[in-house]
Amino acid sequence: MPMAQDETTPPVAYVREDNRRSLAMLRLTLISLLALAITAPPANAQLPQGSVRGTVTDQNSRDPLPGVIVLVVGTTLGTSTDQEGRFILQAVPAGLYALEFRLVGYENRLKTDIQVSPGRVTVVSAGLNERIVEAEGVTVTGGYFGTTDPVSSMSVGFNAEEIRRSPGSANDVSRILLALPSTAKVADNANDLAVRGGSPIENGFYVDGISIPNINHFPVQGSTGGPIGLINIDFIDRVDFLMSGFSASYGDRLSSVVDIGFREGSRDAFYAKAFLSFAGFGATGEGPLPGESGSWLLSVNKSYLQFLVKAIGTGAAPNYGDIQGKLDFRLGPNHTLTVLGIAGQSDIDFDRETSIDLGQRQYGWNENSQVTAGLRWTALWNTRYYSNTAFSYSAARYRIDFNRLTTDQTWIRSDNTDRNLVFRSLHFVQLGGRTRLESGIEAKLGLGEYDTFFASDTNRLGEREPERTIQKRIAAPVGALFATLITGPWERWTLSLGARADHFALSGSATLSPRAAISYGASEDLTLHLRGGVFTQQVPGIVVSGDDKFEKLPLLRSTHVGLGADYMLRPDTKLTVELYSKDYENLPQEPADPTLSVVDQGLFNERFRVYTDLVSTGKALTRGVEIIVQKKMAEGLYGLVSGSYSVSRYRDYNGTWHARVFDNRWIFSVVGGYKPDQSWEFSARWTYAGGPPYTPFDEAASQAANIGIIDQNRIMAARYPDYHSLNLRVDKKFYFSSHLLDVYLSVWNAYNRKNVAGYFWNSTENRVDTQYQWSVLPVVGVEYEF
Repeated sequence: MPMAQDETTPPVAYVREDNRRSLAMLRLTLISLLALAITAPPANAQLPQGSVRGTVTDQNSRDPLPGVIVLVVGTTLGTSTDQEGRFILQAVPAGLYALEFRLVGYENRLKTDIQVSPGRVTVVSAGLNERIVEAEGVTVTGGYFGTTDPVSSMSVGFNAEEIRRSPGSANDVSRILLALPSTAKVADNANDLAVRGGSPIENGFYVDGISIPNINHFPVQGSTGGPIGLINIDFIDRVDFLMSGFSASYGDRLSSVVDIGFREGSRDAFYAKAFLSFAGFGATGEGPLPGESGSWLLSVNKSYLQFLVKAIGTGAAPNYGDIQGKLDFRLGPNHTLTVLGIAGQSDIDFDRETSIDLGQRQYGWNENSQVTAGLRWTALWNTRYYSNTAFSYSAARYRIDFNRLTTDQTWIRSDNTDRNLVFRSLHFVQLGGRTRLESGIEAKLGLGEYDTFFASDTNRLGEREPERTIQKRIAAPVGALFATLITGPWERWTLSLGARADHFALSGSATLSPRAAISYGASEDLTLHLRGGVFTQQVPGIVVSGDDKFEKLPLLRSTHVGLGADYMLRPDTKLTVELYSKDYENLPQEPADPTLSVVDQGLFNERFRVYTDLVSTGKALTRGVEIIVQKKMAEGLYGLVSGSYSVSRYRDYNGTWHARVFDNRWIFSVVGGYKPDQSWEFSARWTYAGGPPYTPFDEAASQAANIGIIDQNRIMAARYPDYHSLNLRVDKKFYFSSHLLDVYLSVWNAYNRKNVAGYFWNSTENRVDTQYQWSVLPVVGVEYEF
C-alpha cells in the first residue's frame, strides 16, 4: 500500500496488462486443462504405490520413541517404530494422506498432507508431547495441530503442501502468510509482511536454525520484503509463523519470526522433479550420500519473463534465478551436521520508453545478489539434553543506476553491500516432570559497505535538497545471552519465564528484555493464554550510513501484550482469538520532514531516503483483535477463515498522531479447498482489506514544479478504496508407474477487480495518475516427478 509517491522514489515494477490478452490466456489455459482431464485415467483406476519412512521422537527431549503405532488415516495400513524410533510403511497407494501417531503416555499426533508418489519413499518426522494426566476411560483425540508452545505466542503453522495449493501464493512462503489477519494488505506485486502494524523491517527469518536476512528476490535493503519468494517449498517440512511475544531465543526483531524447517533428502534412491510455470522453470534433485552417511537436496530455478516481455516489446520484467541445497551428514547415532546454502540473483531494467510510459522522470536498472551459507550441528547428548549450534555467513549486494530522462545525467547511483557472520547455540534441558530450560548464546558481526551518490533534487515537501555522496563502512558487533524456563507449577497451568540480554557495540547499548507467558487448560478443548515481552532492534544499516552521528541512535523498542484463547471445535478444526497491544519507542524521526515515519519506508515500493538529521523521539502503537478458524485436511475439506480489526498510529516529530501506512483497520480472508479424490483438487482464496491511509498531493504546487509535492495539511488523512480479490485454483494429478505429473491452473483476481495500488505524479502528463494492482491473471504450472 504505497503512499502517494514522490519523485525520489525509483520506478515500481508493476507491468500494465491488457485485460483482453489476460482473458484470452485464461480461455486458452482452461481449454488446455480440459484436454488433459479428458485424457486422464479414471479416478477409480488402480493407483501405483510408494512408501513412507520416518522417525518419531519426544518433542521436548528429541529422544527416539520405540513402539509408536503409525497409521495411515482412512486405510488399513499401519506399522510401529523400532528401538531407534524409525518406521516404514510399504505399498501405500499414491496420493495425499494423513498419518496418525499413538503411544501410551503421549498425546496422539496427526500429520496431514503427506504426499506419497509412485515408486518413491516419502520421508516424515514427528514429535510427540508427553501427556502428564491420563484419565481412565478417556479417549485421547488425535492432534492435527500438536501442542502450541506457550513461549511462542499466537502462532500458525503450515506445511509445504498447504503453501503449494494455496491460490495466489505462487509457491511463496510469505504470500500464504498474507492470508492471516496479523499481516496488512500491502500490494499484489510485493510480499512485504507488515505484522500487527509493524514495518517490514521488523521480521526475522530462520531456516533450520540459520538466520536468513531476506527470503525474497529483489530484496529491500534494510528490510525483509520483496516481490518474489526465494525459498523452494519442495524443501520445506514446516513453517511456524510467530506473530508476537516470541521466545527469548529470537532477538533483534520487533514484530515476528518465520521459522522454517527443511526436510532431509532421500536416503533410499535418487529422485528428481522438474517444474514449469508462467514465470519460470527449474528442477530439484535429492538422494543418499555415499556409505549411507546422509542425504542431499539441490534445486535450481530460473525466470523467463524477461524473454516474453522482449518478444512482445512492452514493459519491464524481472529477471531472476536461484540455487539452494542442503547436506545432512550423520556423525554418529546422536549427532548430525547440516550444511545449508541459498543464493539468488535478480535484476530489472527500465529503459527510456518504459519509464516514459510509467510517467517517471528517470530510467535505469536495479540489480541484487544474495547468498547465505551455514553449518548446523545437532547433538542429542542424553535423554534429557540436546543442543543445536549454527554458524552462518550472509551477504547481499544492492546496485542501482538511474538517470534523468530530460538530461541523461545521473540521478542516483549506489553500490551497497551488507554482510553478516552469525554464531548461535541453543541448549535444551529437561529438568524433570513438566520443567525444562531453554538457553543459549548468540554472536553477530554485521558489516556494511555503502557507496551512494544522490543528485540534487526536489523532495516531497517541494524543497530543493543538495547533492549528496555517501561512502561509509560500518561494523556492528552484537552479543546476546538468553534463557527461558518452562514449567507446570500446577495441574492445567503452564508458565514460561524468559529473558534476553543483548549488547550492541555500535550504539553502545546494553538491554535486558524480559518475556513471559502463562496458559491455562480450562478444559480438554479450551486453553487460555496471556503473553507479553519487550523487544529491541538496531536501526537498519542503510539508515545509519547517512551520517556518523546516526551510529549512536538508540535501539528501536516495542512492548507486546496479548490475551487469547484456543478452542478445538473439532479434532481437525481450531478457533483462535487474541486481543493484543503493541507500543513502540525510540523510532527515528527527521526534523527537516517532521511528519515522516522513517521506519515505515522499508517497503518494496518505497526506499529509505537520505536523512540530514535523525532523532529518536518517535512513538507508535497498535491495538487489535484477531480471529482465526483453521481446519486441517480431513475427509477432503480444508480451510482457514480469519478476520481482524486494528488501529495503528504513529506520533510525528511535532507530537501529532497519524495513521500508519499499514493501517487497513478491517481485514478478512477465506482460504479453502476440496479434494474429492487423489487426482483432483479445487481451492479458492478471497481477501478483503480496508483502504490504507495515504497523504494526497498538493496539486497546485505539484503542477507548478511537475513533481509530486505532498499536502502537508493532510498527512495520512485520505484513504485508498477498499481492496478485495478472488483467487481460484484447480489441480490435476496424473499417476504413472514411477512418475507423477501435476498440472494446475490458478486464476488471480478472478472477477477482475480494479484495486488501486497507489497514486503517483505522472511527470509525462503533469498530473496525478493511478497505479492499479494486478488485473485478472491466469497462471498455469506443470510439475513432473521422476
